[in-house]
Amino acid sequence: MSEAVVARAHRKLADLLARETGQQLLANRHWRVEMALKPLLRKHSIPDIDMLAAILDGDGEPELLKECMESMVNNETSFFRDQANFALLTGPVMDSLRAARASTKRLRIWSAACSTGQEPHSLAMSFLENAEKWRGWSIQILATDISTSALAKARKGQYSQFEIQRGLPVMLMLKYFDQVDGEWLAKPEVRKMVTFSRHNQLDSARHMGQFDLILCRNMLMYLCENKRREVLEHLASALAPDGILMLGAAETVIGQTEKFEASREFRGFYRRADQAGLFAPEHRRIAI
Repeated sequence: MSEAVVARAHRKLADLLARETGQQLLANRHWRVEMALKPLLRKHSIPDIDMLAAILDGDGEPELLKECMESMVNNETSFFRDQANFALLTGPVMDSLRAARASTKRLRIWSAACSTGQEPHSLAMSFLENAEKWRGWSIQILATDISTSALAKARKGQYSQFEIQRGLPVMLMLKYFDQVDGEWLAKPEVRKMVTFSRHNQLDSARHMGQFDLILCRNMLMYLCENKRREVLEHLASALAPDGILMLGAAETVIGQTEKFEASREFRGFYRRADQAGLFAPEHRRIAI
């Protein structure tokens, strides 16, 4: 194919990806997308991405469109990703939530755009490592993603040697995983703590109820500006008034939305803008 034809196909695929998922297909990712789509082209006997883009131009191939989107969506993840921020989450942030929910002993957590499940499984292991502290609590971890193939892997909880070594300490690997046919399978006590469900972050999340903690990490960075604002509005509607939002280390709400403000307690975390001032350290001192 000529460069012009390839560029046209990339533009079509980029428009489809943005429409369906909000993700931007950047020029420096074109080679990765072509690699990701090769198995799909072989499976459906489609000669090249130009033909694929032409087929997807219509509305008659919804399953093919779904497969194509799943192939192009970025599913990068790892266990205990951004270790410093994750330690802040499982330490002071969780302690704050534990104090706020002491009367009910109920905690609802949403791991949004969870990919293949390393993030929610990391959360599950953190709770299991502190089982005595959380004894008697009802802890619900809901993990969602747009990709059905990623969710299938997440539900199974089985990872390759390469995946298991990315961020997971050896002691936790040996404690919470069993080696099966050269791969590592999360033990039942880890898997049963997480419920996986398909959800597109561009859709409303009101039907899922409210959450005390929402993790939506390293997803917004791939969205165009208007889609970032849309997703943040959906997250705000799903977060409890005194809840906490965690974004990726390179992400922020500044200039993106008026629904959230940076937490005055925990750097890199966010509160609903209509409630944020109530949790400032100086406010707590006055209340006492």
